[in-house]
Amino acid sequence: MSEASGALVPSAVRARFSALQGEFAFLDAPGGSQVPDQVGDAIARAMREASANLGAGYETSRRATETLAQAELNAARLLGCEPHEVTFGQNMTSLNFMLTRTAARAMRAGDEVITTALDHDAGVAPWLELAHDVGIVVKHAELRPDTTLDLDHLRSLITERTRVVAFAWASNAIGTVTDAKAVCGIAHEAGALAWIDAVHYAAHEPIDVRAIDADVLLCSPYKFCGPHMGVAYVRAQVGEGWRPYKARPTPMEPLGRRFTTGTFPFETLAGFNATVAYLDSIGGFDAIVPYERMLGQRFLDGLPESVVLYGLPTMSGRVPTFLVNVEGVEAQALAASMAQRGIGVWAGDTWYSMELYRRLGYADCAVRIGFVHYNTTGEVDRALEALAQAGR
Repeated sequence: MSEASGALVPSAVRARFSALQGEFAFLDAPGGSQVPDQVGDAIARAMREASANLGAGYETSRRATETLAQAELNAARLLGCEPHEVTFGQNMTSLNFMLTRTAARAMRAGDEVITTALDHDAGVAPWLELAHDVGIVVKHAELRPDTTLDLDHLRSLITERTRVVAFAWASNAIGTVTDAKAVCGIAHEAGALAWIDAVHYAAHEPIDVRAIDADVLLCSPYKFCGPHMGVAYVRAQVGEGWRPYKARPTPMEPLGRRFTTGTFPFETLAGFNATVAYLDSIGGFDAIVPYERMLGQRFLDGLPESVVLYGLPTMSGRVPTFLVNVEGVEAQALAASMAQRGIGVWAGDTWYSMELYRRLGYADCAVRIGFVHYNTTGEVDRALEALAQAGR
């Protein structure tokens, strides 16, 4: 829900989540967000009322068909594309492995794919495995000292053999955002595909694949209050030239469905439809973005001196995901102490950002704190006090 002014009302939002009715502060959304009750209800309803496959002449099958069609419409609106350019999968990683292998049918040994040092390994490992299997070459574009992508270095890696430029729109570890339109432009100047991991970005900012001129983009609804699944956009002109891995009787049209293997998870798609309805009902990203940026700025403004921040020190050029450490405090101990205070954060090592991990050297000392639209200023303040207490 939002006020007439368009401002987010945290109490009204939180009332829609059973998980948020206690005192525990979930600041772990970069690893997966909490889910509003209406999403779980929609999944349960689909299991009761739409447990069938496509194409039969009875009610449960018709409901399954309607659920899939609505999910394609919702995903298209969310991403700024056409419904036939949408593909669903088990999760982003599985979907990316499938799509990269489909695209690689046209690649040869020595063809090149460029990734970046900000990427989650789900956007890198599929290409590395193809390097192992068919001999493509994978390169990594470097970062500037402030952790933003070095576009000049990216350009220097381009050759006549470059086929794909793959990158994360926002870092899941440190929150840094990449200029997606600029990178897509660099890729297209070389005649390469622009291939985007938008999993972390999609939770915090609106997406328009046409505006940035993307060829492939993937995201995961469980990062923005939805079910565990993957969603991909493939530009029609690109997908039409790919030979899919599919069972032979499976229809080739609509375009996006040809890349889905097996039966659709209709109950999960029903949950995705409910997720989009929920986001619409609270004002969409017009309401979410300014509220989340306020939370992020409050966190940055209040960081104690004992805290080391990895990444950009302002909300400009980032989303509200922060990697920090408290000097002299081991990460697992810090996360455990915050959990005892009723605050959920993650302590890890790589956060699947392998190149970033090697460059920043935050092993065993950093915790990740992430804010989304259902968090409150009070929760931000509690996290700051817990960090200050650990530093003391």
